[in-house]
Amino acid sequence: MRRPRRCDDAGQAFPIYITVVAGLLFLAFAYLAVGQAAANRNGAQTAADAAALAAAQETRDQLAGDWLEVVGDPTKWQDILDGGGAVFNGCWRAYELAAQNDAGVEDCGASGVLGYKVVVRTDKSVGDSIVPGTEDFRSRASARAVIEPLCTFDLPGGDADDGDGNDTLPLPQLTCEDTWDPDPDDPASLPDPEDLFDVHLAD
Repeated sequence: MRRPRRCDDAGQAFPIYITVVAGLLFLAFAYLAVGQAAANRNGAQTAADAAALAAAQETRDQLAGDWLEVVGDPTKWQDILDGGGAVFNGCWRAYELAAQNDAGVEDCGASGVLGYKVVVRTDKSVGDSIVPGTEDFRSRASARAVIEPLCTFDLPGGDADDGDGNDTLPLPQLTCEDTWDPDPDDPASLPDPEDLFDVHLAD
């Protein structure tokens, strides 16, 4: 009489087993969807960071070029190191870097005194999952990059050569992360853009 009961118990346990397995599968797919969404968001943030940095580096290089043009006149150095005359036309670099990271730029422009803010959206969606709507959802992220002057100097006293034979004062020493003694006739003595300005992400 007991054997039929065992068969009945097994028959009753089978639906419970199916329910548990179905629940575990649902959880697995749900975790997969969460992972896909997180990866998509991370991709968007990576693209935004790279785009903002690239735009800021473009303007940094422009400022460094402006400094090289007036390297013989140290009275003009400080204005350039402070960002005077900066042209915020580096967004084309933001578009390039975003595209390389599978994203598109939605907004790009100057932010603060010397910086860029960039907003991007991923080209790829999260993809199909058990969560409705993910097949069309694309992550959006923003980043801000700033340009920070690194160098200080002290203007020498006296008057520079006016072209009538007066002595020309030496150019001041630049104190950056390294120390530079600029000589317009010696390219090796002139700092590179990254020596003059730091570019980094800001909150």
